Amino acid sequence: MTKILFVCHGNICRSPMAEFVMKALVAEAGLTDLFEISSAATSREEIGNDIYPPVQQKLREKGIPFSSRHARQITQEDYRYYDSIIAMDQNNLNWLRRILGEDKEQKISLLLSFVGLRRDVADPWYTGDFEATYRDIATGCKALLQHLQPANGL
Repeated sequence: MTKILFVCHGNICRSPMAEFVMKALVAEAGLTDLFEISSAATSREEIGNDIYPPVQQKLREKGIPFSSRHARQITQEDYRYYDSIIAMDQNNLNWLRRILGEDKEQKISLLLSFVGLRRDVADPWYTGDFEATYRDIATGCKALLQHLQPANGL
């Protein structure tokens, strides 16, 4: 089983969107039993809060199933447990290094690196553009799934 943890600043916008988009892609491919997918924050600001309502609306609009959840901060145990930790932006990477230390197992990467882009996933918290964020995340998650399929013997 491949265990993936998506990470953003507060765990209410981009990382839960990525979590549920990836779960939908995996389900559509008939691979649900091969993956465990979750999300977390680098900060403590939103701990306990559910997915930001405009993100919920965008997921509904796109037909992506989701469930209520509570934002949480990433831990050292998460580094040990998950196979891949996928950050939404460079700032998340910087905080992950502070929280987790050196990435000795090469588990941490940026989502858009899987499509060969060296930029951040658009942050709707600042832009208000949830469609741009969805496009970035959907593109990155599709590429991530393609990248991971050989590891699962597919």
